[in-house]
Amino acid sequence: MKLKKIVLTGAAGRLGSYLREPLAKLADEFVSSDIMEDVGTLYEGERYVRADITNLAAMEALLDGADMVIHFGAIGDERDFETLLQPNFIGAYNVWEAAHRKGLRRVVYASSIHAVGMYPKTQAIGVDVPHRPDTFYGLAKCFAEDLGRMYWEKRGLESVCLRICSCAQVTNTRALGTWLSYDDLIQLVERSIDTPVTEFTVVYGVSNNDRSALDNTGAKHLGFRPKDNAEQFAKDVLADAPEPDPQDLALARHGGPFASTPLGSSGLATMNIVDDTKKT
Repeated sequence: MKLKKIVLTGAAGRLGSYLREPLAKLADEFVSSDIMEDVGTLYEGERYVRADITNLAAMEALLDGADMVIHFGAIGDERDFETLLQPNFIGAYNVWEAAHRKGLRRVVYASSIHAVGMYPKTQAIGVDVPHRPDTFYGLAKCFAEDLGRMYWEKRGLESVCLRICSCAQVTNTRALGTWLSYDDLIQLVERSIDTPVTEFTVVYGVSNNDRSALDNTGAKHLGFRPKDNAEQFAKDVLADAPEPDPQDLALARHGGPFASTPLGSSGLATMNIVDDTKKT
């Protein structure tokens, strides 16, 4: 059954570009949103609204009449705390508060592995481990996850927090365990929308990788069953990889380079992320 209205924030981002088309098929009305002037050619059933997540009134207007919001809007890298405060912390509050005021059923949130990024890679971690952020960026994800839990327990607003790992082309050895393919991303978001009851749920956004040390047993009720496996890239990636240093936190922690970068400095700068944003 189609929902009445779904809203996607962060629609101009790389991950948002892959979600727009499938989300447009899941609701009678699909609204994509970002702070950019536009997102290119719109898909059938899609409408674009420019809105700033740091503005609560704008979020209330955006979410009016919606059933669910898929919140992917924020700065997607480590920055100093002051830079992240408005979009990543206050922006998350505005989305949840507006969702509550407008009577939405659920928030689906793009959280991150960086909420628990300081755990050792040799330790398999489930969805219920205590927060252990690797950066101010990861701290913002912890804040939003706790916000989501509180809004469920105090106000009955459901949340699904997607701890997305490496949703990008596999260009390094870390991604052999943390890769999330775009197809699996779409499946994960769809299951977060169509699962009848989620209450407050945390789930790792990771594909079915042989080398993954992330355990989604506690989120099996979502029905997320990833199909892709980064092992197909292992031979080429390992052949080009430098000699590993076991003392390097970028290799030894789940957060990768975010675990080794100084607070406030970019974690993406050394990750060679390929910009393969889907064009319309």
